[in-house]
Amino acid sequence: MIRSVLGLSRYLILIAVLGALLAATALLVYGFAEAVSVVKYAIQSGEVSRKGAKAMAIEFIEIIDLFLMATVFYIIALGLYELFIDSDVQLPKWLEIRTLDDLKSKLIAVVVVVLAVLFLGQAVTWDGQTDLMGLGIGIAAVIAALTWFLGVKVAKAPKGGDKG
Repeated sequence: MIRSVLGLSRYLILIAVLGALLAATALLVYGFAEAVSVVKYAIQSGEVSRKGAKAMAIEFIEIIDLFLMATVFYIIALGLYELFIDSDVQLPKWLEIRTLDDLKSKLIAVVVVVLAVLFLGQAVTWDGQTDLMGLGIGIAAVIAALTWFLGVKVAKAPKGGDKG
C-alpha cells in the first residue's frame, strides 16, 4: 500500500506543472498585450523621432524579457511533467528532458539569456549615473558560475558506452 501511495504521489507535481504553465501563459498574454499597446501608441502618437524610437526599443526589450521569463516557466512545466508524469510527450528533440540535470541545463541556458537581456535593457536606458559596470560584472560572474557548473556536470557525465 505504501508503495502504491508513493507511486501515485508523483501526481502531486501536477500542481507545480499547472502553476508554471499558468504563469507562462499569463506572461505570454501580458507580453503580447504590452507589445500591441506599444505599437498602438506609436501609431496613434505619430512619434517618429529618434527619441521615440529609442523609447519604443526599450519597451520592446522589456517585453522580450517577459517572453523569456514565460519561456522559463514553460520549460519548467514541460520538464516536470516529462520527468514525473509522462516521459513520452511529443516534443522537439532539443526540448526533451530525461533527467533533472537536463532540466537544469535548459533552465540555466534560458537564465543566461534573461540576464543578458536584463543587462541590455539597463545599458540602453543608462543615465550615466548608475553603476552599470558593477551590474555587468555581477551578471558576468553569475553567468561564469553557471557556465562552470554546466561544464562540471558535462565533465562528470559518463561517456557513451561506459555503464559503470
